[in-house]
Amino acid sequence: MESTKLKLYVGADFVSAFAMSAFVALKEKQLSFDLVTVDLKGRENYLKPYHDVSLTCKIPTLVHEGFALSESSAIAEYLDELSPGHKKLFPLDIKQRARARQLQAWLRSDLLVIRKERPADLIYFGKKDNPLSDEALAAADRLFFVADRLLEGGAEHLFGDWSIADTDLAIMLNRLVANGDQVPARLTAYVRRQWDRDSVRAWMDIERAAPAIQ
Repeated sequence: MESTKLKLYVGADFVSAFAMSAFVALKEKQLSFDLVTVDLKGRENYLKPYHDVSLTCKIPTLVHEGFALSESSAIAEYLDELSPGHKKLFPLDIKQRARARQLQAWLRSDLLVIRKERPADLIYFGKKDNPLSDEALAAADRLFFVADRLLEGGAEHLFGDWSIADTDLAIMLNRLVANGDQVPARLTAYVRRQWDRDSVRAWMDIERAAPAIQ
């Protein structure tokens, strides 16, 4: 597949958890793609050039042969069907695949307080000094319960083999791990394993500028 046929639009700061998920999906599928940056702080995503590309003005957006698709979970599903001969991004078993999609949807629709108090940029640029609120601690407990239940028996991955849901779960957990918050040792080790994947390393190796101190 020609690199000019696949483009991935991401924020110019390279800190979005969802952009990272789409990037990892492309890397795991071993697909060539052009990475295009959008200045979110300058609201470039709402200007006409990008508005004409992305239906929802969001990142990430994947463009393939004139077809533009946003939402990282939708992008991963599209890539799995677009290139079925490469590594699978979702479990083969129908029930496990449904569970992976459930987990992805839950990680995106719940736990907002964790995303607010532990934004993804701290993974790259350092810790926040403020302790977690009671609401965030309760959300973290829910997150640990779900992760522990899905990683029963000391499993290295959620569903036997790696899936994109592993990356999504590890990103959410790493908001806490990277900040030094209390995370069960088993889940911390899980994050470290996910972070050691070549696809994740490729994302982490992208040069990014630290935000200006307010």
